[in-house]
Amino acid sequence: MKWFSWFNSREAEAFARELAELILLELKGQMHARDAKFAAKAEKTLAKAARRLQDFKSRRKLNFYTKSRLANSFLWALKDAQCPSAYADELTEWLTLRL
Repeated sequence: MKWFSWFNSREAEAFARELAELILLELKGQMHARDAKFAAKAEKTLAKAARRLQDFKSRRKLNFYTKSRLANSFLWALKDAQCPSAYADELTEWLTLRL
């Protein structure tokens, strides 16, 4: 039975949706205007998100499958919230590099 736990990605997927929500709340309404003000706010928001990600990773052991599910859930949470597709891809790449 322990082998099947390798495929349990519920916590990772929930965290991905939470992380996407955090980013969307912080940057709401500004994702279409990519100016200097947005860049500064995005940098602060991503630093906050990176700390939360690091904390999550320190508490949970993520394998290849759970990392993939986390990144996919994050991407679709952003897209479902009407985040511009190119920016959602950019944020997902940012996340993937930190996993």
